[in-house]
Amino acid sequence: MPKKRSGGGLSPTQQAAKFLGVSVLAGAVMAGIALPAVGALGLAAKGSVESFDELPANLKTPPLSQRTTILDADGGLIATVYSRDRTVVDLKDISPYMQKAIVAIEDSRFYEHGAIDLKGVLRALNKNARSGEVSEGASTLTQQYVKNVFVEEAGDDPTKVAQATQQTIGRKIQELKYAIQVEEELGKKKILENYLNITFFGQQAYGVEAASQRYFSKPAKDLNLQESALLAGIVQSPSRYDPVNDEAEAKKRRNVVLKRMAEVGNISPEQAAEAMRSPLGLKVSRPQNGCTTAVKGAGFFCAYVRNVFLNDPVFGKDKQTRAKLWNQGGLTIRTTLDPQAQESVQQSLKDHVNKSDEVAAAATLVEPGTGKIVGMGQSKPYGSNAKEHETEINYSVNYEMGTSAGFPTGSTFKPFVAAAALEAGRPSTQEYPSPYELTVPSPIQTCGKPYTNDDGAKIPNENESEKGPYQLKEAMALSVNTYFIEMVADIGLCPVAEMAEKLHVRQGSGKKMPQVPSIALGTESVSPLTMASAYAAFANRGMYCTPIAIESVTQRVGNKNESLEVPKSSCSRAMSENTADTINALLKGVVDSGTGQQAGLGDRDNAGKTGTTDERRNAWFVGYTPNLSGAVWVGSATQQVKMQDITIGGVYHELVYGADTPGPIWKDAMTGALEGKEAESFVPVHIPDPKPKKPENPDRDRDDDGNGDGGFIGGLINGGNGNGGNGNGGGDGGGGEPDPEFSIPEGFIQGPGNGPGGRD
Repeated sequence: MPKKRSGGGLSPTQQAAKFLGVSVLAGAVMAGIALPAVGALGLAAKGSVESFDELPANLKTPPLSQRTTILDADGGLIATVYSRDRTVVDLKDISPYMQKAIVAIEDSRFYEHGAIDLKGVLRALNKNARSGEVSEGASTLTQQYVKNVFVEEAGDDPTKVAQATQQTIGRKIQELKYAIQVEEELGKKKILENYLNITFFGQQAYGVEAASQRYFSKPAKDLNLQESALLAGIVQSPSRYDPVNDEAEAKKRRNVVLKRMAEVGNISPEQAAEAMRSPLGLKVSRPQNGCTTAVKGAGFFCAYVRNVFLNDPVFGKDKQTRAKLWNQGGLTIRTTLDPQAQESVQQSLKDHVNKSDEVAAAATLVEPGTGKIVGMGQSKPYGSNAKEHETEINYSVNYEMGTSAGFPTGSTFKPFVAAAALEAGRPSTQEYPSPYELTVPSPIQTCGKPYTNDDGAKIPNENESEKGPYQLKEAMALSVNTYFIEMVADIGLCPVAEMAEKLHVRQGSGKKMPQVPSIALGTESVSPLTMASAYAAFANRGMYCTPIAIESVTQRVGNKNESLEVPKSSCSRAMSENTADTINALLKGVVDSGTGQQAGLGDRDNAGKTGTTDERRNAWFVGYTPNLSGAVWVGSATQQVKMQDITIGGVYHELVYGADTPGPIWKDAMTGALEGKEAESFVPVHIPDPKPKKPENPDRDRDDDGNGDGGFIGGLINGGNGNGGNGNGGGDGGGGEPDPEFSIPEGFIQGPGNGPGGRD
């Protein structure tokens, strides 16, 4: 048995024998004959390919993964994302110095030999035999390119990467055979171009263009001699010769490349000497990857775009196919995000809610008639650093698209009930007794088994002075709970559920709205994007359009850009034009003289609805103009914070209302987004004012939805709706917390209610 050296490695004789085996292998491959076992040389490898001729004829070259660029509607950069930072460029866009440097140091006879350099093999064999170790390899640049193809195909799978880089006879046979094929099919210039685009240069940079930008902040075509030599030297060992972490070692390696360039005649000895004296000249650009780098607070929108891509079948038949396309990259995604609107949304959130506050705020703006999402942001920054109050949970969208299950909407749901009633033939002057306290009518028709109030549950308004009769206009402005329960009892729950479906209003979990009376009071959790899109149908005279975030996608394939199909907004009629126009008139009353006066826009037609929920765990304002719809939510994602005696954005609130916190956020966001835009008008609908009633206590304060601060059914149930509203005088005041004297039958309230809608 041959003896090993004291260090545990093979003896010089064994090393020479091993390298000789590789040389024999190269000769065998060149001859195209089957390779016999070479166990006598210690080279047999488990899993090696038995025959050269049995290998597939063609090397399957995967498209190189590249960076993806996400743009706003005007073409401005939102963010750059990639699994591998690479920008493929043509050889003509790579500095001649760089081309010469990589050839000189990696394969100086590249233009003289074929796929295998026998002269290089013999030279390396001789040198390694004399040194007693394998100090020089014999792989050609073409073979190295083939090996990189295997690595690229392996992606980020560590097992596949290990297989792609394993030093076995089988793997070596593959590299050699495919190298022959590549030489025959591509030619030297294309091989060099491909090699420079696929090779890893350290610091997360794949390909020479990314490397040039990373180390010198310039394109590869502008690299000078010493810069080219530095990059060429990195390739052999990106970690050892990393100029960012070890300038001295990198400089030594750079000078080795410069010396070699002089030896092979690429440059003169004088040029080499001058370049060796120069500093490295680094101008490092840190990697800018992912939605955390998004501009104008658009990180959540950026993540939403990614989730749309990964979930929409238009981009591939299954998740695996879509993920592969996304990771491959090379995409240019132009989105619907309007930079003016986005900047306005983020500035408004920043002005009204601090990132360190106990609660958060989320806002989304949607364009009626197109479904385009033009703004999306929240008060807590996008990211994973909890110390900086960051979160990656998108509070504006459904669970599937942002891991938030939405939030109870409170009285912002009531317009959907009114729309269902109008569609069912009820007049805009519909009147109900609306007593202070109402026993929930029973039975109430549903689309299936009727709802029955088996336990005799009752619902109160805020206090005994709040009693009807009320007509729809006043009941909407004041958010009278008993009125809307009576409306549901009158028309049935099925029309309300059907209206919600036509407006695509579903729970944040994706489930349909339950057919229970509490649906009228907004106890179910819904996302701001869902609410903004639904209200956009009112602005669009009854036509609902599904929200979209992507305008176009092109993919760089080789030297060409190919357009990909993208999701389209689908528009459908949710209600008649007259119904929508009537809702617009009703909700104009809310911002003109009802609960939403603090949110009203003074320079254009606008409409909206306030909402707060049980114990003020959530506050909403959803509103719109004819050409823009927006929803704002404020609350704790964990639903654990009661917004009482609380400071938000530096402003103290004894009690938070839909009008005084989300309302101003909506107003400022909309004002900036609409600046310079045409002030369109709603189609006017006259709704007669009801005969005025003399209030028993005209100076009393009101909660947003008339339930008092206790919330839905006087705060009896955690998860219900505690919305109240103020009177026609505008400002919101505090309400009492009635002590309910009734029980809630099983099934009256369903859904998550005030439960967790997400996580901070």
